[in-house]
Amino acid sequence: MDIEPLLSALAAALNDDGPAVEVLPGDSPGSHRLELATDAPEGSAAVVRTSGSTGTPKRTVLPVDALAASSMATAEHLRAEGQWLLALPVHYVAGLAVLTRSLYAGTRPWAMDLDARFTPGGFTAAAAELTDRVRITSLVPTQLARLLDDPEPETVAALRRFDAILLGGGATSEPLRAAARTHGLRIIRTYGMSETCGGCVYDGEPLPGVRITSTEGRIRLGGDVVAGGYLGNPGLTDAHFSVDGEGTRWFTTDDLGSYRDGMLRVDGRIDDVINTGAVKVSAGAVATAIESVPGVRSALVVGIPDPEWGSAVGALVTGQATPEAIRDAVRAELGRAAVPHRLLPVAEMPTLPGGKPDRQAAISLLGGAGRE
Repeated sequence: MDIEPLLSALAAALNDDGPAVEVLPGDSPGSHRLELATDAPEGSAAVVRTSGSTGTPKRTVLPVDALAASSMATAEHLRAEGQWLLALPVHYVAGLAVLTRSLYAGTRPWAMDLDARFTPGGFTAAAAELTDRVRITSLVPTQLARLLDDPEPETVAALRRFDAILLGGGATSEPLRAAARTHGLRIIRTYGMSETCGGCVYDGEPLPGVRITSTEGRIRLGGDVVAGGYLGNPGLTDAHFSVDGEGTRWFTTDDLGSYRDGMLRVDGRIDDVINTGAVKVSAGAVATAIESVPGVRSALVVGIPDPEWGSAVGALVTGQATPEAIRDAVRAELGRAAVPHRLLPVAEMPTLPGGKPDRQAAISLLGGAGRE
């Protein structure tokens, strides 16, 4: 994959020698095309689209100072600046952040062939090309799950060689975390989004300079890593972004959670609440209960339109557990209202090109699944 034009354009933008770059999806799933965002305000380095996993993608403006703050805070937390392996599409913020962090560190990233499907063999081969003593990569849980599903010794050795594997873009199931511990991998679970230049909370702790509060249960993130707003959408910008009296930029997320004793707990998205028969059910809580069942690798829970209940709980599940065992476990943990009405075993979860769960595809798949 040729990332040279993007690296050059991004370096110019970060040095205020060129316009902001905007990276858009290419013709194939992992490819990209580069444009110059001439409509971005002065001081902008990049414009990225939100993933669109729950709605229409938004053009998020990333100022130079925000990307610099994100890169420096990451290096400070990791206590190292090393060589990155790019394993995520660069039109998503997590992939772009690999390049900006590399540019600020003065190291040379190595890119996988992102035009092809992500495979353990491709990852292992790309990891073998790294030359720096300190090695870092960013993955999403789906990718790590593929790497640890009956892995070859060479793949495990490649993963162990990384000083840090940042894991974000969605919740990490306990079975996957257990597998990572079994193989001795240095996993760091990250939380963040396009609006914060990527991950800004590592293993529940905010990066240096990042502040966390909440309003009506919604997580608010503050600091220099916060983006400048949504390009061409002042109404949505005003709804989510603000600057306090001290000049600190804040972003109000659509995630529910709490911040106590220096640790952030994310409970799920506002739209993860499924209202079924006038009973509110947390999709995240149901997924956690399912993933506690022996034999389950992962679960994706969504609300499905239902003529009787308004919405019904639907679940895609990977692994070997039986539907009866899954429903019994959810019923015991959360009550009858949380039991999936529609349950579909799948070999792999549907994902967006960036590796995040594709909720719309899940809803479509569950539309034909059997009911309890």
